[in-house]
Amino acid sequence: MIKDKQYLDDIGEFCLQELKKIGTTAAEVIVAHSISDEILRRNRKIEEVNRSEDIGISLTAYIDKKKSNISISNLNKTKIKQAIERCYEMAKNTPEDVYCGLPDPKVFFKNEKNLDLFDEKIISFEKKKNYLSECEDEALKNQKVNNSNGATFTEIKSNFALKNSSGFSDGYKSSIFSVSCDMVAQNGNSMERDYEYSSKRFFDDLTDAKKIGKLCADRTVKKLNPRKIKSFSGPAIFEPRVSSSFLSHLLSSISGHNLARKVSFIKGEIGEKLFPENINVVDDPLILKGLGSKNFDSEGVTCNKLNIIKEGKLNSIILDSYSARILKTVTNGRCGGATNCYFEKGNINKVDLLKGVNKGVYVTELFGSGFNSITGDFSKGGAGFLIENGEITYPISEITIAGNIKEMFKTMILADDLEFKSRINSPSIRIENISVGGI
Repeated sequence: MIKDKQYLDDIGEFCLQELKKIGTTAAEVIVAHSISDEILRRNRKIEEVNRSEDIGISLTAYIDKKKSNISISNLNKTKIKQAIERCYEMAKNTPEDVYCGLPDPKVFFKNEKNLDLFDEKIISFEKKKNYLSECEDEALKNQKVNNSNGATFTEIKSNFALKNSSGFSDGYKSSIFSVSCDMVAQNGNSMERDYEYSSKRFFDDLTDAKKIGKLCADRTVKKLNPRKIKSFSGPAIFEPRVSSSFLSHLLSSISGHNLARKVSFIKGEIGEKLFPENINVVDDPLILKGLGSKNFDSEGVTCNKLNIIKEGKLNSIILDSYSARILKTVTNGRCGGATNCYFEKGNINKVDLLKGVNKGVYVTELFGSGFNSITGDFSKGGAGFLIENGEITYPISEITIAGNIKEMFKTMILADDLEFKSRINSPSIRIENISVGGI
């Protein structure tokens, strides 16, 4: 069972009082407990059943403008006191940093709002096993699917308490249920793999097991017998699974920490034009059952909806209290990063997005870390399908997608197929002119 609020609060309060006694000028404590269950089924047999339980304390001590942090997993009070002493001694020997410190109490979350993040139901092992069986069996029905990398079911339930010496004290329970199906297909000498997944706060909201299995098999089989293509420059359409990576690069580039260190290709000036005027990016922490939903960030600061990109222009950046002080502004409750972030969907369907593309690529996979956050240069390996005369034709592999992401942003066209499958979500995206490397 997940530890209750009172248990976590009591430990947190003990730590705060001990930190105060030892001489800290400010302190923060996070006490967290989680239980994780995982089942792996492969080729119609249960191969692994794992359960793990983690409980730990994160201590942050401030001595004026000096700060240190230490984490422990032993909750024995003697061990906790020893850790507090080490944390205090580390802070004394840390260089001063004029920007460190707890947030202003005025910005702490003080309200009550249930975001519906915890599934109280106890899901039996049998129910999870049956779900996996339906998923994998459906995928293996496809005659070209000849092997399984496994279907995995994961359940994580957690609770935490965040307390600091400025008076903040809160926490909440959360749950996440995830399933993934990974298949291998073969046709002659060609062998390919692909996957499908679903992740939700509540078990009953997971995608139907058979649908996941069928989608996984279909995706895998469609990749068989890929061809290599000659290099060219032209349009590229990125399916939602990979188009969300552009949003990840944007978020990294408008992080207050990166802007303060001047390691971003974006200037960070509010009003800076980055996209066509019909493109908006939203970060909304208050979506019910959202995978990234939260009332407050890792510092206890209230989280509100942000319009990050508004009509193509930079409208907000990602700030915690530390980066906000460096940039001489105020935190917007994003310690720990973005929450539920997404491109607002466009007004064109996928079929129309393909129209007008005489020759291009439909990208379903991107590999590697070929993104330079300082220059915006982008170069990644990829795979997908060739587009000819507005239609997806045959699978392709061993291509390279290259360009400058700032220029790519300027020609983006968004489809209307936005789905919320993770914390960062995007519809299909067309970019008009990209260098596609082949043979």
